[in-house]
Amino acid sequence: MLGRKIFGNLNVLKKMLVIGALTLLSFIIISAIFLMAQKDMMLFEKKSKLTNIVELSYSLVEHEYNEFKAGTIDEQTAKTNAINAIKNLRYDLTNYIWINDDTEPFPRMIMHPISESLNGKVLDDNMFDSAYSLEHGNVIEETNNKNIFQAFAEISNKSGKGFVKYSWTKASEDGTVSKTKYPKLSYVQKFDEWGWVLGTGIYIDDIDTEFNNSIIKVVIIMAIILAVLMISFSMVSKDIVSKVGILKEDLENFFAYLNREIDEIHPTAITCKDEFGMMSRVVNKNIERTKTGIAEDRKLIDETILVLGEFEQGDLCQRLNMDVNNPSLMQLKKVLNNMAEHLEKNIDGVLDILEEYTHYKYLNKVETKNIKEDLLKLANGVNDLGSSITEILIENKTNGLTLDEGSDVLLVNMNKLNLSSTEAAASLEETAAALEQVTGNIRSNTDNIAKMAQLSSDVTKSANEGEELANKTTGAMEEINNQVSSIHEAITVIDQIAFQTNILSLNAAVEAATAGEAGKGFAVVAQEVRNLATRSAEAAKEIKGIVERATSKANEGKDIANDMINGYKNLNVNITHTINLIADIEMASKEQLGGIEQINDAVTKLDRQTQENASIAAETNNIATITHNISKLIVSNADSKEFIGKEKVKAKALDLSSKKEDTMQKIEKKAEEKKENKKIEKAVQKSNNKVESTSSTKDEWESF
Repeated sequence: MLGRKIFGNLNVLKKMLVIGALTLLSFIIISAIFLMAQKDMMLFEKKSKLTNIVELSYSLVEHEYNEFKAGTIDEQTAKTNAINAIKNLRYDLTNYIWINDDTEPFPRMIMHPISESLNGKVLDDNMFDSAYSLEHGNVIEETNNKNIFQAFAEISNKSGKGFVKYSWTKASEDGTVSKTKYPKLSYVQKFDEWGWVLGTGIYIDDIDTEFNNSIIKVVIIMAIILAVLMISFSMVSKDIVSKVGILKEDLENFFAYLNREIDEIHPTAITCKDEFGMMSRVVNKNIERTKTGIAEDRKLIDETILVLGEFEQGDLCQRLNMDVNNPSLMQLKKVLNNMAEHLEKNIDGVLDILEEYTHYKYLNKVETKNIKEDLLKLANGVNDLGSSITEILIENKTNGLTLDEGSDVLLVNMNKLNLSSTEAAASLEETAAALEQVTGNIRSNTDNIAKMAQLSSDVTKSANEGEELANKTTGAMEEINNQVSSIHEAITVIDQIAFQTNILSLNAAVEAATAGEAGKGFAVVAQEVRNLATRSAEAAKEIKGIVERATSKANEGKDIANDMINGYKNLNVNITHTINLIADIEMASKEQLGGIEQINDAVTKLDRQTQENASIAAETNNIATITHNISKLIVSNADSKEFIGKEKVKAKALDLSSKKEDTMQKIEKKAEEKKENKKIEKAVQKSNNKVESTSSTKDEWESF
């Protein structure tokens, strides 16, 4: 694009001049590159020469060091031998190698074969401040009049070796030293074992001299070439411009004919035998052929417009039938007919597949071979649609089968859960009834204990009267015996009630464990009731002992009348103790009554919750039935369609068998617990019917 903008508006002469100028410029650039490469090559040769010389010296030092390490000579002898060997080395007649150490910032001269006065001195004189470039490895550092020996030490310590460029005076042929400084290049390499820096240098001003001479030669050659090119371009350009003008006129007339601006065309012939003459003959020949073919081409174009108009309206059956001599138009005709045939075939294939999709058949795909771009996108879109529908159908059938299996298990479990909830509700109703009965018994016990307190007061009053009326001791003692017997019977009843209460608290604890989290509070209350029953039993047992001792004392009073007064005093003390114990029992009975009423309330709430659970289980069972029917409908709907992989679809792997076993085990466990609860309830009912006060009852309580 840039070339067209620059040269598009130039005439042929100017373009020829531009070509000549570009040719000359290219020659200048190539020459400059060659000269720079030649200069770099000369510098490289000098660097290689310095490197080889220093490496030769390095090998001499290394040899002496190896002799020292081998024990052949001592270290000082090895150093002396190395210095003497390098001191005598010369190349290019006058060039030499020196040795300094690696001390920084300013090293010390070890050996200089020419200026021996420098040997052993620190090289910090200002005369050495002339280094302007340091090169070590791939690093080039520019500096301003740096001490050259300081530069040698720095690059040796950094990289072990390198080049330094600096300015230095040059000795003339008569032995005098010039005041002018010339560019010089030195190469140094460090021998680490002794800390020596070996170096040598050569002048490089001859490189610039030779480079300047080469530039002068190139300039002279370019001037000659430029003169020849200008003359040649002038002659050639005039000839080209003349012939191009003739061709331009012929082409303008030809295009005017093509555009129907003129009716006839008479091209001018160029008779020369160069390229322009050949071009003129070819143009004239093709003008005649074009005149003949234009008429045929226009007819085919008109037919093409008509057929493409039919294509635009969706009629892909139309074809081009006219033949012409123009190969391009014939190729266009062939391409258009093939395009129509191929497009019609592919559209028909897509329509056939879509027709199958309308009948729920997703087994076939649109052929995508030899099509691309929009047709390929259309075919892939239809195929992707079929694949997506197939995946949806497979997923639907898989989910339906999985849902079907899961709903079967859900129905079985819900039926069992419904039955279990109903049985649990019935069991809780029975438990509530039993608790009501126990509550009534405890209330009766509380009333009896109040009566016992009143009887104890009467016994105290009788004992006081017996103390005053000693002569009526026998009759009073008989009455005391009768009262004590009544107390004994009441205590026996209390003992039995405590036993029955303990049994009932055990039954309540079992029911609380069956209820799970909902029965934790109920279990705590049951434990407290059990503790109160135990305390009541212990108090009743103690009262029994006191009553038996009182009876013994009363019998002794019959025989020992003289001790009757003392016996009545003891009896008063014991009866007072008995009254206190009866008061404790009365309080414990009230607490038992409160606890059993709490248990009764908890069982009532648990029964209500169980009834709600049973209702929820029934509703869930209905939902499970609906889910089961839906899963059957999903599977049936998927099976009614044809798609790839239908027969291989299986339900998702669910660990339903283990869940079934867990559910069955839980239900069986609950059934066993209910059986045990019924046994305990029967035992409680049986115990409530017992009223005997025998030693066997006492033994049973103690064993419990």
